[in-house]
Amino acid sequence: MIALIQRVREARVDVDGETVGRIGAGLLALVAVQPADGEAQTQRLLERLLGYRVFADTQGRMNRSLADTHGGLLLVPQFTLAADTRSGMRPSFTTAATPEAGRRWFERLVELARIRHAPVEIGRFGTHMEVALINDGPVTFWLEA
Repeated sequence: MIALIQRVREARVDVDGETVGRIGAGLLALVAVQPADGEAQTQRLLERLLGYRVFADTQGRMNRSLADTHGGLLLVPQFTLAADTRSGMRPSFTTAATPEAGRRWFERLVELARIRHAPVEIGRFGTHMEVALINDGPVTFWLEA
């Protein structure tokens, strides 16, 4: 699994003019599932999302996690992160999971996240989404599990 995380002051996802997910300060995570991903990768990615230290402590150093700050988590499915872009001028998606597997493991990630953290908001799988955010920093990291 891959997640591109951004520390945000706020973020939202709209589908067909309707806001389907919105958070205040926290993390926006664009999530892609790869063919070999399963329960272990889903669990590991969640651990990293909740525990990765990207928020400032009292000295301004990145020493606090999402779990420490109780910030929002906005999970957005984005299979294009798994694209193979090594050659040519058009991405190949053979390195992304099938839509069925992608949906299964994304939904499992959401289920586990909602058990362990609040608030958790989500984008809508398989739809055209508009994502708006105010990146705080900017602070952006690529995580793999």
